[in-house]
Amino acid sequence: MFEASPFDTMPELETESLLLRRMEMRDAQDMYEYSRDPLVAKHVLWDAHTSVSDTKSYLRYMLRKYRAGEPSSWCIVEKSTGKVVGTIGYMWYQKDNSACEVGYSLARRCWNRGYMTQALNAVLDYTFRELGINRVEAQHETDNGASGAVMRKCGMTKEGTLRSRLYNKGRYVDVDLYSILRKEYMSRIGRKA
Repeated sequence: MFEASPFDTMPELETESLLLRRMEMRDAQDMYEYSRDPLVAKHVLWDAHTSVSDTKSYLRYMLRKYRAGEPSSWCIVEKSTGKVVGTIGYMWYQKDNSACEVGYSLARRCWNRGYMTQALNAVLDYTFRELGINRVEAQHETDNGASGAVMRKCGMTKEGTLRSRLYNKGRYVDVDLYSILRKEYMSRIGRKA
């Protein structure tokens, strides 16, 4: 019998300032606007986009993941402008261990406005309450402290530093690994796991 993937549906999630929804090809220009910024791309595993064509290739890739029911991402829409200003989603999922990793990126003009904390909280809520996943991980390069601050604000615990964990932009980088468990999240929001 065919078992549905927990990622077959990526429902819209809403926060005070943001709407998280599936990406569409019409999002290419908005996404290109922030994806071409070398500072936005500095700590992620993709290079700054050099043309809208790069962005369209990424969108086609994400649409294929949606169709296949694979772990994928939402685009982050700023409610006040209606513009796509980032992405957040699942990097991988292990069914046997009921665990996944979350990653994100955000337009520089939106940094330090609490947006990513809102988005990560919404994804954690959906992941634990709707998908019933037991463990969510996230990681950031050690010199990207702002990302670690977001993780801590969302109740994640630093588990340690993984030395030379990733090869990114021509160099090996250390990353800090964070996690939160379903029982910790449910306790944080006042619910039983």
